[in-house]
Amino acid sequence: MKIIYHCFGGTHSSVTAAAYHLGMLPSECTLKEEDLLAIPFFDTRDNHDHGNITLMGIDGKDNEIYIVGQRGCPQLLENIIHGLAQEFDISPQHYKLVNVLDKVNFSMRLGGFMSRRFKWIYPGRPLVTRGTIRAFTNIINLVRRVKAGERR
Repeated sequence: MKIIYHCFGGTHSSVTAAAYHLGMLPSECTLKEEDLLAIPFFDTRDNHDHGNITLMGIDGKDNEIYIVGQRGCPQLLENIIHGLAQEFDISPQHYKLVNVLDKVNFSMRLGGFMSRRFKWIYPGRPLVTRGTIRAFTNIINLVRRVKAGERR
């Protein structure tokens, strides 16, 4: 199965969800800033990356885990992917779209905007990182539901 985590820019919440799904982040101990900064693609993707579906890795059940930024248009992204899958006769059992955007908090939005849009790495990155740490429980609960086979 192909599991695609998506959020606004494909660089914070979707990357965090995919990394947790792949076992790159701890679940039992406190998440630290350096844990997030060690994840591939965290706070590094830009506007030209939006819409580009990127493989993060393959999980223990041979599921391919992807990330993508959808510029605040989750329904448009989902309609396009569902439409292409239907047109190319790809069964819905072969892919899953997971919107992580509703797990994003104000610190993540503001910090991400500052870091990615304005290239104000400081103070944007520390702000988005702290926001991601605060949102982590909600993100991992979503991933746990995905791994358990729930739709959302």
